[in-house]
Amino acid sequence: MANVKPTLIQSYPMIGGDGPHSYLRNSTYQKAAIESVRAKTKEAILAKLNLQTPKFDLNLYKIADFGCSVGSNTFDAVQNIVETVKLKHQREKSKGKNQTHLEFQIFFNDQSNNDFNTLFKTLPPYYLDHQIFACGVPGSFYRRLFPKKSLHIGHASNALVWLSTTPKDICNRNTQAWNKNNILCTNLVDEVEKAYKKQFKKDMGAFIEARAQELLPGGLMIILGLCLPDGVQMIRTWKGVFYDMIGDCLIDMAESGIIKEEKLESFNLPLYFPRFSELKEVIELNGCFSVEIMEEVKHPMEDMPLSDGFIASMHRAAIHGVIEEHFGGGIIDELFDRFSKKSTRDHSIYSKASQKDMQYFILLKRKID
Repeated sequence: MANVKPTLIQSYPMIGGDGPHSYLRNSTYQKAAIESVRAKTKEAILAKLNLQTPKFDLNLYKIADFGCSVGSNTFDAVQNIVETVKLKHQREKSKGKNQTHLEFQIFFNDQSNNDFNTLFKTLPPYYLDHQIFACGVPGSFYRRLFPKKSLHIGHASNALVWLSTTPKDICNRNTQAWNKNNILCTNLVDEVEKAYKKQFKKDMGAFIEARAQELLPGGLMIILGLCLPDGVQMIRTWKGVFYDMIGDCLIDMAESGIIKEEKLESFNLPLYFPRFSELKEVIELNGCFSVEIMEEVKHPMEDMPLSDGFIASMHRAAIHGVIEEHFGGGIIDELFDRFSKKSTRDHSIYSKASQKDMQYFILLKRKID
């Protein structure tokens, strides 16, 4: 059987618009994550941003949100950063230092086919302030997007679990890394895990290197994301259980002739939840940043028994595009109808999950050359 080229994530952003399945209406889980580190982000900027850093233009701050998607989450995160920088200046003024008239240039970055139209239609009045200038920057954050030493603060949340591509050989039945009957890394097969880990290290290394070139010396990079505690398997977490059930539904659809079996065999999601130690290793390997903060933070919904419907809606907004592009249009409703029936018939997602993933908060500071 011929092997089909692995699916590339760069073509498939979150569902745009403001419909019932849109990311705009189904990202409250991500919103809660951002809100949970609001105070921590503020404290970190106040403590680590040095206004006396050489080459800083104290009249203009350039801030980028990488993987902004659509909706209020990106606006809330960036607004918190802007307000904190203003507060930092006010405190410096109270110490007798000169106060300047601040302006902010905000860059909202995501893939080129992200729904930037909806993003900017929903821009809050706060961003129409004469001190704030917003623009969209299309392109993959796994490469350079800005001139060297041009950004003061970078931010990314809930985006870096997406790889730039499905790992090589995952969809090749002639290799030991063939991920048969699975649609992402479950951590159950060593060769599959090695392939995903290799791709993650390549992508995360590229992300850190790009930001190292773009940030001014003394600039800050804030990263919020999801990973696995060392020793925890993805398949044992509720997110892993969800994707395992989606994979089972796709198998049922292939057996029913709704989708082609070869299409299923060639499908794997370019999603990888790294171990915490893997994440730390890649960041430290770059050498251009000092790791100011790198710690686990509790997600507000971590101990809440989310309904299977809530979980399905949240993930549907994220994987709709990649599934329909690979299998063809018109299957997504069937897929999630089957998931709903399966989750009702079987035990709930939470009853099958025995381990937890974790949310991390990282603050990096660009070293002064």
